[in-house]
Amino acid sequence: MADVKKASDKVQLPQKKYYRQRAHVNPIADHIFDSPLQPADMDWSSLYPEVFEGKTSSEGDCSSASTTADTSANGQRAVEPSAKKACLPTSPAISQQVEFADVGCGYGGLLVELAPMFPTTLMLGMEIRVKVADFVNDRIIALRKQHEETRGYQNIAVLRHNAMKYLPNFFHKAQLSKMFFLFPDPHFKKCKHKWRIISPTLLAEYAYVLREGGILYTVTDVLDLHQWMAKCLDEHVLFQRLTEAELADDPVVPALFTSSEEAKKVSRNEGDKHLAVYRRIADPYLEEA
Repeated sequence: MADVKKASDKVQLPQKKYYRQRAHVNPIADHIFDSPLQPADMDWSSLYPEVFEGKTSSEGDCSSASTTADTSANGQRAVEPSAKKACLPTSPAISQQVEFADVGCGYGGLLVELAPMFPTTLMLGMEIRVKVADFVNDRIIALRKQHEETRGYQNIAVLRHNAMKYLPNFFHKAQLSKMFFLFPDPHFKKCKHKWRIISPTLLAEYAYVLREGGILYTVTDVLDLHQWMAKCLDEHVLFQRLTEAELADDPVVPALFTSSEEAKKVSRNEGDKHLAVYRRIADPYLEEA
């Protein structure tokens, strides 16, 4: 046990200075992505190996079990399955379906913050920038190794992809319970407003993948963008804004202002942070029918 602890202590988190990339990416451009044709075709085991394969890491089970399994082939006593599992720490059962999506997750601060808060919930960060997504992936791998004894951070992962184009390829209808849009690119020019991650057209897709009662969170330091996003959501028939009392009872809200790198930068510059949170409601036209 001491050797495992020493090994985990030596694992270093990645440094952002080696993963720098320009802040703005054209989401309309034809980037090359591997996408499933439908959610049922998606193989999540590479992102959540502990959940879908019963392993603590991509390297497999603990060394003592693998050594015994190797020697058993030479005529020694075979290891019972229960003995092999005994060398792994126990952890609470994790849902095998992604429920939280952090769209444009940046350097993964929110994912890391929420992982221990919701240990049985699978969360996915989607990031279009290559190096930034690589950083988040390396960060999660390092955190998993650091917390190998407790199986921590097995419930978060990152996917380099374009959520504006391919979101329904990954998520079933009404699959998600929470979606996060923290400090998205404001795209100030009017001709580029179509690139904004919150728009009337895209809200139809978010309403599709969010279940009834699901929550959509937006935070930005740009007042114009905040007003744009709030207007789009206010005018959409399937979203209803949360009251101040409801926000006060939501344990996720405080993390929105402090967890991400962008949030920390805004705090250092003493800037404002504008929050708008909405609930996915039932379709009133279906209810009338």
